[in-house]
Amino acid sequence: MIKKKYFAFIIMLAFVYVVNAQGGSVPQPAGPPPPPGLAIDGGLLFLVVSGIVYGIKKVKN
Repeated sequence: MIKKKYFAFIIMLAFVYVVNAQGGSVPQPAGPPPPPGLAIDGGLLFLVVSGIVYGIKKVKN
């Protein structure tokens, strides 16, 4: 009777180890990609130049 309990205990431990080993080897899913960066190449320069031109026009008038 005691040998059956030990055998059942060993089988249960082996099952737990196998289940944990299978669950631990699954890679985590990749997260969402980062948002794209904002392009401020020509638009910002155009805004600054137009503001300077508008300011010079207002000062001359």
